[in-house]
Amino acid sequence: MRDDPTLVEQIQRDLQDVRWLGPEEIRARARRRSQRRIVAATVVLALAGVSAAAVAAPRTSPPSTPAASAAPDATPTQHEITTDALLQPADLTRPIEVQLSQAGVGEPVRVDAMLDQCRANLGLPEGWRFSRLSRSQTLIRARPAGTEPGNADVLVMQDVYRMATQDEATLALVTLQGLVDPCDEWRSRGPYERKGQTGTAEAVHRWQVRPLDSGGQGGVLLTHTVSQARDVNTGATLNDETRPTNTAVVQVGDLVSVLSLGRDGTEGELQQFAVAAVARLCPNANVPPPNC
Repeated sequence: MRDDPTLVEQIQRDLQDVRWLGPEEIRARARRRSQRRIVAATVVLALAGVSAAAVAAPRTSPPSTPAASAAPDATPTQHEITTDALLQPADLTRPIEVQLSQAGVGEPVRVDAMLDQCRANLGLPEGWRFSRLSRSQTLIRARPAGTEPGNADVLVMQDVYRMATQDEATLALVTLQGLVDPCDEWRSRGPYERKGQTGTAEAVHRWQVRPLDSGGQGGVLLTHTVSQARDVNTGATLNDETRPTNTAVVQVGDLVSVLSLGRDGTEGELQQFAVAAVARLCPNANVPPPNC
């Protein structure tokens, strides 16, 4: 639902004069998410991913929506994901100027787009669980009058998914480790152009899944680290060391939320927002836990 960080955003944050080739295939893997990042389109286009040669993984069909029971339920069932289920500006510590939001149907609970690239490269399916409904938002920091926001102004990106059942929501979290395991120390390669010279670069990706204390029915933190990119022929380093990126995944009843921060965000801030996200999900979930 959103454009997740491309490989270059992971390994090229401090090297703005490098232009990586092949943006179309990276953008196509998150085609619906690109609408929400239109505020930073020029930056996204300039920093397309290295692994443009990766073959797209086969997409499994989303689950069909069961027919509603004719018998009345003692507990009213919530279907729509309203905007009050999302983080609100009051939950953030910085002023917000733009709040972009969109809804979807039958979307996969995609946590990390680069993990898709790894699994496709290995000939594996994506493996994400499919939702019934979803809603996404991007919160942008307030900017001085007359200035346009860009990637550096993104504070929080959030996706909320309503699953068919609470068990499906739980599986979206507990199966994440299995999706990550085949991608331990995955080496991605792709063409690059830098200061008029071209070549092939390689970087090593690693993912780690850790428990996240967020309330609700639990949460996990997915940390993605990328080594310095090197020219495969000369061994020359193409960028400086980069910070790991973190993604939080939390569950409340049949709802799952995926949260990530802008490039200046910290792990502490992400945990804080995850706790706030759980509090927003509680009144909107079917069969919320007692700790809501």
